[in-house]
Amino acid sequence: ITGLQPGDFKLLDNGQLQSLVSVQAANGMSAKADPPVEAILVIDAINQRFLTVAGERQWLTAFCKENGGELALPTSLAIITDDSINMQNRPTRDGKALLAFLDANATGFRHIRGSEGLQGALLREEASLKALNVLALQNSKKPGRKLIIWLGEGWGVTSNPEWFGGKKKLESIYEYISSLSTALREARITLYSVVPESGSGGRGDDYMQYVKGVDNPKHADFGDLALPVLATQTGGQVLMGSSDLAIQINRCIADAQGYYILAFYPPPPAHPDEYHRIDAQVGRQGLKARTRAGYYAQSTAAPGQSLPSISLERPSQ
Repeated sequence: ITGLQPGDFKLLDNGQLQSLVSVQAANGMSAKADPPVEAILVIDAINQRFLTVAGERQWLTAFCKENGGELALPTSLAIITDDSINMQNRPTRDGKALLAFLDANATGFRHIRGSEGLQGALLREEASLKALNVLALQNSKKPGRKLIIWLGEGWGVTSNPEWFGGKKKLESIYEYISSLSTALREARITLYSVVPESGSGGRGDDYMQYVKGVDNPKHADFGDLALPVLATQTGGQVLMGSSDLAIQINRCIADAQGYYILAFYPPPPAHPDEYHRIDAQVGRQGLKARTRAGYYAQSTAAPGQSLPSISLERPSQ
């Protein structure tokens, strides 16, 4: 929605109304955008079946040929497996260049199999989060906003407190959540989960119980790190159930056409890694802002730290 004025916005930090320093309208697709918004399409060969990935590659071919091969945004491809990340060095608006990269990089088979059960799911989550961390750290050095469009429902394991082995493990999970959230925010990344019809997996909207953010280590859970949770918390979208992946990708990219940047001075935190919930409101009937859900003030965790290991064995009594 374009044409909104500064007076149309209100912003609350932990329920407290904040004074806006500035409200700036932006269009990342404009020829005058400096820098323009970038799109990064992620092919996930960690969590998806080979046939699902093969179908996505076909849809990407159709997407790259739209509009005579001219892409709306500078776009790059990242292919992630459970042992590597293969990514283009420079984004391009040339769909043919994107296709050439796709054709030159086979996806291959994943080493972590679905038959390995819960342990396999945890290993896939660890590998996926490591890849997302790498993308965030790489893009933190580049100016401008980035749309990471992750093809697939990704990972998502709900924790059992008995896995962690005490208070320190929960604190480590909380620090990891804070670190990743901060890395995505500082890199100006909006994350999307685009799930093809064949890959919905029946998860539905179970992830919604986690999207408010975790504000205390004792509430930390691997569910707080699921892909659709992170996508929602960065202001992105979770799109599933469509048989046309190219249409869903274009829905994500359309977010770059008209958006607003709100700036304010955050209140001082009471302690490091304090979670602040953000509520942006638009004072026009029928409009709702989709934006970052919150942030961690004074994050103390090291960027790119490893996900804490857990044990599936119950501790002895």
